[in-house]
Amino acid sequence: MRNIVILISGSGSNMAAIVRAAEQGRWAERLNARVAAVLSNRADAQGLALAQDHGIATQVLDHKRFASREAFDVALMAEIDRHAPALLVLAGFMRILTPGFVAHYAGRMLNIHPSLLPAFPGLNTHQRAIDAGCRFAGATVHQVTAELDHGGILAQAVVPVLPGDTADSLGSRVLSQEHLMYPRAVAEFLRALPA
Repeated sequence: MRNIVILISGSGSNMAAIVRAAEQGRWAERLNARVAAVLSNRADAQGLALAQDHGIATQVLDHKRFASREAFDVALMAEIDRHAPALLVLAGFMRILTPGFVAHYAGRMLNIHPSLLPAFPGLNTHQRAIDAGCRFAGATVHQVTAELDHGGILAQAVVPVLPGDTADSLGSRVLSQEHLMYPRAVAEFLRALPA
C-alpha cells in the first residue's frame, strides 16, 4: 500500500477533499494508495479532528518549539518518514520548507497554490490579482521545489474575477475549484508513479 501523508496548518479543507476522494474513489483498491497520516504545525488546526474521525493517524509538531527552521524540518521529516510516504501532500501548510526537506521528498511532494502560477507566488494572492486588474484568477497544483511556488505545474483551475469582487469572495470561488482539482491531481500523480 502506498502511503500519502498530508501536511496542514488550518481548516484542512483541501485535505478533507482528498480524504473524501480517496474513500469514494476507492483509492486503496484502484490505486493501491491511502491517506496514512495528517500532520500539522498547529495544535488548533481544525483539520486534525476530521482526519481522526476518518481513522487517519495525526501528529502535531509545533514549529515554535524548535530553535531553527532546519531543526523543525528535521523533526518533521522524522515524523513523516515513520509513515513511509510514497507521496507528501501540502494542503494549506503555512511553512516555507528548507532545501534539505525539499530534497528529501524530491519528486514526491505536491502543493496547491491559490493563483495561476507563475503569477502571484507567495501570500495575498487574491487581493494581488484584483489589484492588478486580472480578469481571471485560480489555483495551481504543482510539484514542490526549493524555490517557493515554482515547481512543475500539474493542474490549474481558472475562475473569473467578477466586478465588485473582494479577496474573500474571489478566494471562496477559487477554493471551491481547489477542492475539485487537488484530489484529481493527486490521483493522476499516483497513477503515474511506479508501482
